[in-house]
Amino acid sequence: MDNEYIERLRKQVKKALKMDKKRYRHTLGVADTAACLAMRYGADVEKAYIAGLLHDCAKCVPDDIKIKECQEHGIEITESEAVGPYLLHAKLGALYARIYYGIEDEEILSAIRFHTTGRANMTELEEIVFIADYIEPYRNQASDLNVVRAESFTDIRKAILTVTFDTLEYLKRKGKAIDPVTVETYEFYKDTQNN
Repeated sequence: MDNEYIERLRKQVKKALKMDKKRYRHTLGVADTAACLAMRYGADVEKAYIAGLLHDCAKCVPDDIKIKECQEHGIEITESEAVGPYLLHAKLGALYARIYYGIEDEEILSAIRFHTTGRANMTELEEIVFIADYIEPYRNQASDLNVVRAESFTDIRKAILTVTFDTLEYLKRKGKAIDPVTVETYEFYKDTQNN
């Protein structure tokens, strides 16, 4: 890894998230976990670390600004995103990564874009960042987190199935909007486990 570049990027992210220390701690946890998963699966460690470091770079943007900036840049807003604009931080984060952090690598940008909802047939890097966001060391809300953490390092696709199932069940219980992309992700990974 280019340590000087990573350190500059880390400082930029820390400055951008200075008002939210928990978010910064989570961000570092995702970056480290993504790098570990990349090592485990033979993926590009630097790309995984960068995608993890930038995955929430638009998270702290107020919802009305998220909507406005997505509209200004022609980023599609789904029905579930209109109801829950917090979901837009992933799509907007990919834009921010390009504009504010100079990321041109489409694999990294795509991993940022899909880290919340996932998508059917994710790339290896997308899978890694999606799971890293869920299992990083500071996360502690999910009831089966230890199971998912173990699955993540033995069968990442099985872990994605578990995470998307749990996410859909949680959203149904809470009466929250469900993004159709998350449903597609679940269906795809369920089919891959059944084959």
